[in-house]
Amino acid sequence: MSAAGDIVRRFSDLKVLVIGDVMIDAYIWGGVDRISPEAPVPVVRITRRDYRLGGAANVALNVQSLGAQPYLCAVIGDDEPGQRLLQRLREWKMDDAGLLTSSERPTTIKTRVMSGHQHVVRVDEETDQNLSAAEESGLLARIERLIPGMDVIIFEDYDKGVITPALIKRVSELARAENIPVVVDPKKRNFFAYEKVSLFKPNLKELKEGLNVAFDKKDRLAVKEHVNSLRNKLGCESVMVTLSELGVYIDDGSAGEFVDAHVREISDVSGAGDTVISVAALCRALELPSVTIATLANLAGGLVCEHLGVVPIDRTTFLKEAEKLSLTL
Repeated sequence: MSAAGDIVRRFSDLKVLVIGDVMIDAYIWGGVDRISPEAPVPVVRITRRDYRLGGAANVALNVQSLGAQPYLCAVIGDDEPGQRLLQRLREWKMDDAGLLTSSERPTTIKTRVMSGHQHVVRVDEETDQNLSAAEESGLLARIERLIPGMDVIIFEDYDKGVITPALIKRVSELARAENIPVVVDPKKRNFFAYEKVSLFKPNLKELKEGLNVAFDKKDRLAVKEHVNSLRNKLGCESVMVTLSELGVYIDDGSAGEFVDAHVREISDVSGAGDTVISVAALCRALELPSVTIATLANLAGGLVCEHLGVVPIDRTTFLKEAEKLSLTL
């Protein structure tokens, strides 16, 4: 079996705890053939609707699509979008024991109105308030029950308030006690709360905002210097920054590596970060070399960008494309 085939086969042995902000990615598809007489905006004639798992739920879906077993821990509202999210999880036969339902906050739903391949508008229904003490306690209780036996933990942070500094600290302590690697897809609010994690994966915008710096993304020396600075500030094992069409850069303290992006026909970048962190986490659980983690995560992120809307990685396509790469186990 090839190196890629062996890696993907080993994904099936892994259990993954996914903690973070879940949401529904809703799509309204239709056609536009006139402008409204009431205002200079297009009139969309609806032809269909679609509801997809988003945020941390999409990460869990990617993990499952790659052959591993996800366990999702999050808070949803006691509302119609929350019920729809639970329904979608059941349709995918995904475990929902880690979900806490709250009457105090709504389920996040992002509705995109689409005409052909074009976004007309996006409407967000959400809160970004931190969990209440009771919600935080309830979620942590679910996490504590699930942590034993996990092979890796993913924090998928969308800044909606489900992940708090106290929760990060407690989960990180439990993970270290169990010798479980922790992988993070951050946002600005908790950026520096993720200390001593195994892999920290901001995108370029998040890196700049977090460090309050400005530089050209084509300036490789600047990228290396700021990533090294971030790794030292957090005390984490490695930092991997996604650079959009320029690929990714990973630094584990030994030698930084740039991995160029693959040439793709880009349809939509929505959800690409979810796919990248999913592949990176599985690879980290297998203790693969940093350059292999970056190479496979970079490949997977590019593949999902070929599809319109938020979609999980297709395992067969991923394996086929990975077979073409030179990988180190």
